[in-house]
Amino acid sequence: MTLEDFSAAEQKTERMDTVGDALEEVLSKARSQRTITVGVYEAAKLLNVDPDNVVLCLLAADEDDDRDVALQIHFTLIQAFCCENDINILRVSNPGRLAELLLLETDASQAENGGAAQPPDLHCVLVTNPHSSQWKDPALSQLICFCRESRYMDQWVPVINLPER
Repeated sequence: MTLEDFSAAEQKTERMDTVGDALEEVLSKARSQRTITVGVYEAAKLLNVDPDNVVLCLLAADEDDDRDVALQIHFTLIQAFCCENDINILRVSNPGRLAELLLLETDASQAENGGAAQPPDLHCVLVTNPHSSQWKDPALSQLICFCRESRYMDQWVPVINLPER
């Protein structure tokens, strides 16, 4: 590995960390604004009804999920629909961290109710855009820019790793 290769790899790692932080911020804001749709089936319903308001699609799978043929078929169909409708797509490689980010609020409400409901399907997460002001969000702009740059490099579904806390 040459010095140039090492420098390029280091810049790519730093860029991915920055994009991961931006994704965390977008998810936090979307969760507080209640503009997140969670689950493959729920996402498909929303994409069928209102695809114009979806600004980001997250597909999360770990190594075990890669062997789930039915899930991979769902992912392929969702990816095709998102590409056709100009919806930005990211693949999240650590669904456990995504679950931590999305379920903080859900876990607290379940604890209050005393019930342990089945955890939601976090394989597909959609972020919608209820207000035009959200487009001015710098974190969302950074994610959209990252997706656009990835498409220019023929990486249609870039993989991102959320930073551990």
